[in-house]
Amino acid sequence: MAAFLAKVNSMAVRPASGPRGRLLFMMDATASRQPSWDRACHLMAEMFAATREIGGLAVQLAYWRGYMEFAATPFLTDAAELTRRMAAVQCLGGQTQVLRALSHALAETRKARVHACILVGDALEEPLDPICHAAGQLGLHGSPVFAFHEGPDPASAEAFRQIAKVSGGAFARFDSRSAETLRELLRAVAVFAAGGRAGLAALPGAVAQGVLAQLPPPRR
Repeated sequence: MAAFLAKVNSMAVRPASGPRGRLLFMMDATASRQPSWDRACHLMAEMFAATREIGGLAVQLAYWRGYMEFAATPFLTDAAELTRRMAAVQCLGGQTQVLRALSHALAETRKARVHACILVGDALEEPLDPICHAAGQLGLHGSPVFAFHEGPDPASAEAFRQIAKVSGGAFARFDSRSAETLRELLRAVAVFAAGGRAGLAALPGAVAQGVLAQLPPPRR
């Protein structure tokens, strides 16, 4: 966790006086994810609150579930509206669609830069090479992926780690007992999306500093 936080510190700084940070929150909504989905609903308002003094945040929620169902909200600046939309989603069994989510993120950042992407899930049932290629493309566009893996599966955890690495983002694990860890991770990335490395560096706590430690050196 300490290494995760340190990586965020090495990324480029975004002036707080610029436009709102844009954050794309990608989440697995297949059947096993309902408890984590419910926890994330409660954390949305805290993500927005953490960025109010450094320019604010616009968040898009993208998710997959069921049989090839993929959906995304507009970019929203109202925490209550995002939470309302998220609370209306019920998780359904299905296969992962991580490549589809990353491809969607790439299309969004080509239109207007997405300053950070969050990927939350517990499995990856797709070939990894195309996924890492899409993640690398996001990195080239300045849209790092912060990949948060839940659960004990070492293979999917390693895949999430690679996604984060090739995109220039950071990786962390959490479980059903670590709601506080997820809260701090989401808060750290929200602050990074709104205020860049400078905003994250000013955020207290071991989790935030661990994210910072994982980030690559800033581009010259």
